[in-house]
Amino acid sequence: MVDFNDFMKLDIRVGTIINANEFPNAKKKAYQLTIDFGELGIKKTSAQITDLYHINDLINKQVIAIVNFPPKQIANFMSEVLVLGVYANNGVILLTPDSKVNNGDKIG
Repeated sequence: MVDFNDFMKLDIRVGTIINANEFPNAKKKAYQLTIDFGELGIKKTSAQITDLYHINDLINKQVIAIVNFPPKQIANFMSEVLVLGVYANNGVILLTPDSKVNNGDKIG
């Protein structure tokens, strides 16, 4: 079981996707995302969300991500954050705020 203090170690923030590209070198179909986290800066990640999202639909979309995991090498790409989503029957659905908030706002 996870302790509440373990949860509090996670730095979960809101950011806005400012760029999205195909990721042909990924083992599983994915996009490369560039996300603006305000004062935390611009971060990159890989996301396996191609089943439900088209690249053009992702630009300016706010998402929720864990920003304090160590970077992870995925093929020829360094992923800096983990975007959060729900595994549904038809693909991953991104977690998003239901109202516009400031980039970098903390979840918790």
